[in-house]
Amino acid sequence: MPTRKAVTMKTIAIELGLTVQTVNKALKGKHGMSEATRQLIVHTAEKLGYYTMDQIRSLRLDHIAPYPNERLRFLLVQTAESVSYNRLLLQGLQDRFFSFGHRIELLMLPQRIKQEKMAVWLEEAGVQYADGIFIAPSILPQEWEAALFDLPIPRILLSFPPSGVKIDSVIWDVYEATCQAVAYLRSQGHERIMYVGDIQMQRGSILRWQAFGYAMQASGITIVPSEHCIGHRDTNLAWHNELLNQIQQQQPTAIICGIDHEVSVVYDICKALQFRVPDDVSLVGFLNEQPDGLPEFTRPLLPISQTGYRAADRMLWRIANPTLPFEHIRIQGEFHIGLTTTGITS
Repeated sequence: MPTRKAVTMKTIAIELGLTVQTVNKALKGKHGMSEATRQLIVHTAEKLGYYTMDQIRSLRLDHIAPYPNERLRFLLVQTAESVSYNRLLLQGLQDRFFSFGHRIELLMLPQRIKQEKMAVWLEEAGVQYADGIFIAPSILPQEWEAALFDLPIPRILLSFPPSGVKIDSVIWDVYEATCQAVAYLRSQGHERIMYVGDIQMQRGSILRWQAFGYAMQASGITIVPSEHCIGHRDTNLAWHNELLNQIQQQQPTAIICGIDHEVSVVYDICKALQFRVPDDVSLVGFLNEQPDGLPEFTRPLLPISQTGYRAADRMLWRIANPTLPFEHIRIQGEFHIGLTTTGITS
């Protein structure tokens, strides 16, 4: 079985049925092919474990061996609330680790557990024997975070870090995404923009609301919190009714829904009120992915998979540089204009 060092541009060319010249152009960023072909070549090179000399130099500067002798085992730690991110985060982590020969496994934490028993559970599960852990977003109960932060192994938080915690973090930038959403709607003439999303559950949810307030104020509009659906969701029926009543009373021309699993609810309530989307009301939804059951949504493209990929890099860097300062990395995505928004006509 050939080692990873034996992988050459000819190996990649044979794998894809292309010429060595085409592979060489793609890896050097030269013109002469479609972007889809370039991305396929780059992805295949990573999958097979091929590195250019520039990539090898970069890895060595960070004290990371491009062809490690030891294969490492990492855990993506989560609770049930994190499941919606799993596939995309895991895809990014696997894509990066595959080229090094490392592996990543999922570990589900129990939710019904007393705080004083969390450390014991982690010990019994053998978490400390992993080479490092990735802590998924939306971990509940939140006390799990403190127990995970105390582990004496490399840790990467895939969320916004709490104040004062010494840990590396990598996360998609929902603050910037919210500002993008407001800026787009304002450019389309919308002023009565409602925000929908529980802002009490997670740090990222609070940041979305803060970004909404900042972006609206920056565009000359003062927000009144009571005119937005941001409270705790006691029961589905209660907050559904609250949202329905607020939309009827406020008559927004646009709604930003900042929580993935609430987007379909907002859309269905607008339909129930016989509000045509986007003619009567424009909708922007923070969707992890575009679901089949909804129209093509205008939305920030949340770089979840890219976050996993970047987090894998950060983990390898942290293992190689254990004494260097911690860093918080926010990854920005693009804003996609779909079929659920339109401009205000005079």
